[in-house]
Amino acid sequence: MNQIQTTNILVVGVGGQGVMTASEILSEAAISQGYKVKKTEVAGMSQRGGVVSSHVRFGSTVLSPEIPPGEADILVGFEAAEAMRWSHYLRPRNGAHGGVAMINRLRLEPPIVSLGLFPYPDDPVAAVRTRGLEVHDFDAGEIARELGDLRLVNTIMLGAISDNLPFPAATLKECIVTRFAAKKPALAELNAKAFELGKAAGKK
Repeated sequence: MNQIQTTNILVVGVGGQGVMTASEILSEAAISQGYKVKKTEVAGMSQRGGVVSSHVRFGSTVLSPEIPPGEADILVGFEAAEAMRWSHYLRPRNGAHGGVAMINRLRLEPPIVSLGLFPYPDDPVAAVRTRGLEVHDFDAGEIARELGDLRLVNTIMLGAISDNLPFPAATLKECIVTRFAAKKPALAELNAKAFELGKAAGKK
């Protein structure tokens, strides 16, 4: 958490991955803990695989919804190249402290790549590490496939960052499970499991 006690979380990825849903759940969890929350998002052709980013800021006082470069506490990268592209927003390491990047190793080429306007990097995760940042990368898609539902990537990524939040991981898990508990109890149980597997993956 930074000097004015505001937690800054940047969620990035490609349209259809659940970036905005993840930021909504994070906001709900923070509000439930009494924090002031501001959120904003940018969706470039999100329905056609375009890039998507969402800023979530919460604390005792939040003046702006946008995270300035170099001040993000957590970067949630649903797609590897997008995580690399936004990595300069993470807080630089100062001793043992600094921003944390949680990156899904998935590679999805957005339209700017398929149109030949931008080359896809050879190793985006390694590129983020060259900045001297704390990086945790894993295959969230593989975890979701083992659970039988690729839509669980969203919950897996939230589980991965849950131990880096200023409130208990159980609070975030409860917000996710509550979404399904009333109408789809089977999905609630599945998401609870996905959350715990994501939590474990984020510690590696």
